[in-house]
Amino acid sequence: MIRVAIYDDNLQRCESLQALLALTEGFECVGVFHDCSRVLDDMQTMQPNVVLMDIEMPHVNGINGVALIKKQFPEIKIVMQTVFDDDEKIFASLQAGAEGYILKKASAEKITQSIEEVYMGGAYMTPSVALRVMKHFNHHQQQNESYNLTSKEKEVLKLLSDGLSYKMVADKLGISYFTVNAHVKKIYEKLHVHSLGEAVAMALKNRLV
Repeated sequence: MIRVAIYDDNLQRCESLQALLALTEGFECVGVFHDCSRVLDDMQTMQPNVVLMDIEMPHVNGINGVALIKKQFPEIKIVMQTVFDDDEKIFASLQAGAEGYILKKASAEKITQSIEEVYMGGAYMTPSVALRVMKHFNHHQQQNESYNLTSKEKEVLKLLSDGLSYKMVADKLGISYFTVNAHVKKIYEKLHVHSLGEAVAMALKNRLV
């Protein structure tokens, strides 16, 4: 039995996915949530095998939710579900640690197939998404794996990855809050990310810290 948790702020969509899982042999819906504000508590309580994660949600969005889950529960598989089919959303999701990416307009069969594939240790992407990913990595394959982070930037990123706030990082390193903020902006530029969750996920996946 594959235990599935659903994250989506659209009530009708949630009900549809719940019905699909209830009617499909081998699946069990263990929880439905409308944002990722308590995602770690949700994972601890529900212990899903796979999460169907919407991207655009209030408070804490799906991409940041993925990064949080993967840091504490790396064994949980995640399939992103979204109406968006653009490079920025795709790569942010994958960098955060998602194993699958599926459009909401996908058929019921494709949705259950995506869950099964990531549960079995594979990855699932529609052909159009897979092509974008291939082109992206072909283009960047010569990029320096260190992303040219300075030793101080790596130090800041490591402390942030450990859960320290900007102020705590500043106190620990003996620098100002504004200096920490400047380092973080540089880290975002070099890693091509737009949030702390993405930066931390990318650092952990690429062993930058």
